[in-house]
Amino acid sequence: MSGREEARRLGRIAAGAGVAGVVGAIGAGAGAGFVVLLKRQAAQARALIGKPLGEVAPHADKVYKKSYGDPVELLILGDSIAAGLGAEDGDGTLGARLAKGIAKKAHRSVRLTTAAIVGSESWQLPEQLASQLPDYRPDVAVVIVGGNDVTHRVPVADSVKHLTETIEALHALDASVVVGTCPDLSALKPVPQPLRSLGGRASRQLAAAQADAAHKAGAYVVSLADVVGPFFVTNPDEMFSLDRFHPSAVGYKRTAKALLPSILAALGIRDDLPFGHQAPVFADAAEEVVVAATRRTVLRVRGSLPSRTP
Repeated sequence: MSGREEARRLGRIAAGAGVAGVVGAIGAGAGAGFVVLLKRQAAQARALIGKPLGEVAPHADKVYKKSYGDPVELLILGDSIAAGLGAEDGDGTLGARLAKGIAKKAHRSVRLTTAAIVGSESWQLPEQLASQLPDYRPDVAVVIVGGNDVTHRVPVADSVKHLTETIEALHALDASVVVGTCPDLSALKPVPQPLRSLGGRASRQLAAAQADAAHKAGAYVVSLADVVGPFFVTNPDEMFSLDRFHPSAVGYKRTAKALLPSILAALGIRDDLPFGHQAPVFADAAEEVVVAATRRTVLRVRGSLPSRTP
């Protein structure tokens, strides 16, 4: 491939990340050099990050707070963050943190099922859901995906399409859905500039598209970049695991705390939502009442619900 062709290819990639002007301004010849720089930086980042954590997250699936009874069925879909890679053990994963948080607020046990797989992209979400037994019915599903879509340059429209299909499939199972949007990749310090800025812009673009699509599809949306991203920027040593790419146990604790308000709202346990959270959009207030009542009825059939708490 010629330098000019390579520069045009980079232009298409950059356009997907919202930075076409950067490449356009430097011209085709400089663009080819820019490609070489990005490739060198990508190799540098891979070498720095490596795979010290392996490719399998700690196992965390079990029933939490068994003594409470009538378990809430919690399903986790997505990538390595959803799976909990970086936690030292199962109790430190995102799923475990969420399960314990739900149990504390709902006064019910929580059965955690983690279908998320390290390295997954959005197109694998339907496969993760299909991997469950035919009669499995989650009460609430948490979906976190997008980082690998960005690094593998998956078109935003494709990523959003698969996310929407998964939300619709979960709703068909009478499950409420909470989507944590793609984290801001500009927080990854091992990735040098300008590659980090390009990744950051692409991740923010994907997060915005995910939020819009998930909101319209009837899911609760949590902007991870807004509600927990600043902690990773200001306290990287504490929030990141040893690979400086995936969250640590503390990072997962913070992330779970950030997600919990929307999960409790999805379960009908609380009404108000803080900054960075969005409730589903409905055609009108009457529809919202019907949907909420239906999902609360499903939960009551499966197990008793506590009264709403602020």
